[in-house]
Amino acid sequence: MRNSNGQSYRRDSRAPQTDPISESEMWDLKSSTVRGGLSRLCAQGAALLLRVASLVVLARLLKPSDFGLVGMVTAFTGVLTLLRDFGLSSAAIQWPSITPEQISTLFWINMLVGALMSLAAVGMAPAIAHFYHQPSLFWMTSIVAMGFLFNAAGVQHAALLQRRMRFTALSVINIFSSAVGYVLAIAAAAAGFRYWALVTMPVATPLAATIGFWLTSAWVPGMPRGSAEVRSMLRFGSILTLNGLVAYIAFNAEKVMIGRVWGADAVGLYGRAFQLISIPTDGLNSAVGEVAFAALSRLQRDPARLRSYFLKGFSLVLGLTMPITLMCALFARDVVYVLLGPNWMGSIEIVRLLAPTIAILAIINPLGWLMYSLGMVARGLKIALVFAPIIIAGYCIGLPYGPAGIAIAYSTVMSLWVIPHVLWCVHGTDISAQDILLAAIRPLASGILAGGVAYEIGLICGPSLHPVVRLALESSALFVAFFGALLFIAGQRSLYVEVLSGLRATVKPAQVTIGAN
Repeated sequence: MRNSNGQSYRRDSRAPQTDPISESEMWDLKSSTVRGGLSRLCAQGAALLLRVASLVVLARLLKPSDFGLVGMVTAFTGVLTLLRDFGLSSAAIQWPSITPEQISTLFWINMLVGALMSLAAVGMAPAIAHFYHQPSLFWMTSIVAMGFLFNAAGVQHAALLQRRMRFTALSVINIFSSAVGYVLAIAAAAAGFRYWALVTMPVATPLAATIGFWLTSAWVPGMPRGSAEVRSMLRFGSILTLNGLVAYIAFNAEKVMIGRVWGADAVGLYGRAFQLISIPTDGLNSAVGEVAFAALSRLQRDPARLRSYFLKGFSLVLGLTMPITLMCALFARDVVYVLLGPNWMGSIEIVRLLAPTIAILAIINPLGWLMYSLGMVARGLKIALVFAPIIIAGYCIGLPYGPAGIAIAYSTVMSLWVIPHVLWCVHGTDISAQDILLAAIRPLASGILAGGVAYEIGLICGPSLHPVVRLALESSALFVAFFGALLFIAGQRSLYVEVLSGLRATVKPAQVTIGAN
């Protein structure tokens, strides 16, 4: 096939060649996408409040070393987390059509993988404890291992809900399960269980979520049955999983290095700073990404509409991310003091240095939706294999200078990498580098203008104010100035009006069932 620029590229041959979807189907998809996107954004807003509230409470109940010990465990078990569903949930969503027998087979494969991951985590426990010279890490790792099996039992049920575009149900389940994990962790911390309180979350949260997925999807798996389609899905999932594994190593190797060289306190400070700057990126990518991936997968045979949907989603993500990037960069001291407390002031500089990566990831992450919805998982793996050694080399350069040195290295490498990454991802697709530039330049320019306004207001009005009041003033000025510039100066008002108009649509959302295209 050829894109609008005359470049040839090959779509995955496993999917049948179908005509573009009809106007009525397109309207249903638009309605489902907008409503699903709003549902997921509201859910992520609620999840963000829960996450920040729990972080505020736990940061005051626990010490940096407690977070550091858990960070040491998750730096290793996080690798297994990437393998827990073997990419089969994404395969079930991206496939043009899927039968009950095929998804049952995927369920049992997921259960096998989950059991193997649990056993692998228990097997790693002695090595982790020895590596960090912390005997308590053995039992911590062994308890965290149970979460892999709980998660595996709900992977395909969640994929079915996403394939059916039932994002409201998914949102409610995810919020509820997160709340269960946070409440148990806070209760355990208040009772004096220290780092054990944090261990409850990776076990309780997937268990609560899986129960919710089973009850809501009302689907009971049957007996497994092999087929050529399942083997193709396994190939898709295995490449996607390997891609995620390489990316995880690239984005988490620095925590292992800091823990090994600088100790638990240092990895605790860096880890909380990294969590602060990751919250908006993870939340938006999860909320918009789930909806966008499902919608783009349904549009993979309709290039013009896929291009339009992708660029709108890209603009929305970057627009919603820019104010948070600027807030962390310009007002890091107040952000850390208000959210983490006075015991964490050592992470201020780390937050400020890591802030640019919030915007960079908002540019990079949506390109993954594009590639994977088109079945281009092999390209994603190649990109990850090139990027990983570059970022790890940067960590090695910054490691002698402590967590701040690592933060500088991380932001620098990401800044240099973003343009080659964009060019590689869009090559041969219906999206051009010029499309990405035009979509990004308006939020970036609006951010520069708004950042200057908010910073001046903070300098003039803020010095005598309490940090909580000052942060509220600074952030309010920033958001008002940014969206004022974006909507009325940069000319993106029509995009947001279109999204809001879609919310008022009364068309019944499209019902996508197993076996439906």
